[in-house]
Amino acid sequence: MKYSETLNYLYTMLPMYQRTGPAAYKDNLDNTILLDNHYRNPHEKFRTIHVAGTNGKGSVSHMLAAVFQKAGYKTGLYTSPHLKDFRERIRINGVMIPENEIVQWVENFRINNELWKIEPSFFELTVALAFDYFARGKVDIVIVEVGLGGRLDSTNIIRPEVSVITNIGLDHVALLGDSIEKIAVEKGGIIKPGIPVVVGKTQKETGPVFIDIATQTGSEIFFADQEYKILYSMQDLSGKQVMKVEKNGEMFFEQLKLDLLGLYQQENVPAVLKTIELMQQKGWLLSDENIFDGLSDAAQLTGLMGRWQIIGANPKVVCDTAHNADGISQIVEQIEQTPFENLHIVFGMVNDKEPEKVLQLLPQNATFYFTKANIPRALDERILKAKAAGFGFNGESYSSVFEALNQARKTAGVNDLIYVGGSTFVVAEIL
Repeated sequence: MKYSETLNYLYTMLPMYQRTGPAAYKDNLDNTILLDNHYRNPHEKFRTIHVAGTNGKGSVSHMLAAVFQKAGYKTGLYTSPHLKDFRERIRINGVMIPENEIVQWVENFRINNELWKIEPSFFELTVALAFDYFARGKVDIVIVEVGLGGRLDSTNIIRPEVSVITNIGLDHVALLGDSIEKIAVEKGGIIKPGIPVVVGKTQKETGPVFIDIATQTGSEIFFADQEYKILYSMQDLSGKQVMKVEKNGEMFFEQLKLDLLGLYQQENVPAVLKTIELMQQKGWLLSDENIFDGLSDAAQLTGLMGRWQIIGANPKVVCDTAHNADGISQIVEQIEQTPFENLHIVFGMVNDKEPEKVLQLLPQNATFYFTKANIPRALDERILKAKAAGFGFNGESYSSVFEALNQARKTAGVNDLIYVGGSTFVVAEIL
C-alpha cells in the first residue's frame, strides 16, 4: 500500500471515535491485550509515565517529553488526536514516525490478521503500532497520553513509573458518566498498585475519589497544586509566558519560561513539576536546567499545536482546541485579558456534546461565524447558529471552516481579535 491508502484503511475501515463518536468506543481491553500478545508485549520493553484528565493532559504530556528530551533521554511520546498528520500521535525525540514505518506495519498486520481475525478499532490498532515502534526504537521512556477516560482506555495496559491525572470536567458523559465523580472513577482507573499518582488540580468532588482509589491500590497520592504555586505569569519580550513558581512556600523558579501561551498552563505546570520531582527520586537525571530549557521550548521540541496558538497578526488570529465547558471557560478568561478593538469568533462543535453548556460561556460582545469541521460527527452549522441565537449571539453560518475564517479576516480590522475554536477538528482544518 501507499501511505495515502494506509491512512484510508485506518480512517475508513476501522471504527474511529474521532469521526463517528461513541459507536467506535470499546468498553473492554480484549483486543488491546490480544494485539499486545501478538507483538510480544512491546509495552514491557520501555518505561512510561501515564497521563489522564479531561483538559490539560496533552500539554502536560508534551511538557514532560520536552524535559526528558533536554535531559538526553531517548523519549517516546504518544498522544491523540492528531491535528494535521496522523504521525503526530507517535514521536521519538519530537520526530514523527516515518510514513514507511506505518505502511509496512499496517501491511504486516493485515496479512497476519487473516489468521488472527481481530477486529480492532482505530485507536486499538494505533496503540499497538505505537508501542511496537517504541520497543523497536529502544526508547528510554515514553510519555503516554490516555485517549478517552482511563480505566478502559487501550493505553491502560502499561505499568508506569508515575500516573498523572490533570483536571476533571464534564466531557464524554455518554461514555464516562454524567457526574464529575463518575468521570473521576474512570480517569482514576489508571492508578496502579504501588505506583505514585500525581493529581494536578485539587477539586472537592474528585479528591475523595482519587484518595479512595489510591488507598485501595496502596499508591502514594500527591496533589501538585498544594505544593507548587504559580504566583503570576506574564509575557516577556520574546513572546514567551514567564511564570514565578513557589514550592511549599519557598521560591522555586523566579522566571520559568514557557513557549505555550495559554494562561491555563498555570494549572498544568504544577503537575509537570511534581511528576519530575518523583522521577528524580526514582533516579532519573533531570536537572533544573533541563526543566527550564525543556519548558521554554516545549512546543518547538515536541511539535505541540493548537494551544492558544497565534496564527496571524493584524488582525490577531488565535486558535485553541478547548471543546468542553471547563476548557472554554479558561479560553474566555484569556480573551478577556487580551487587548483588541472588536472580537470575532469562528466556532464549530461536534454533535455528541451539549452545545448549550459551552455557548452560555461565550462573550456577548462578539461577531460569530458558525461553522462545522469536515467530519461526520460535526454539528450542522445552522443548528449551532439556531442554538446560539437563544443566547443572544448574532452571526452567520458557513458550511466550511475555511469559508468562515476567510469571512472573519475580511470583516476584522487590524486591531481586532479572531478566535477560532469549539472543536479540535475545527482547529485542525485551519492549521
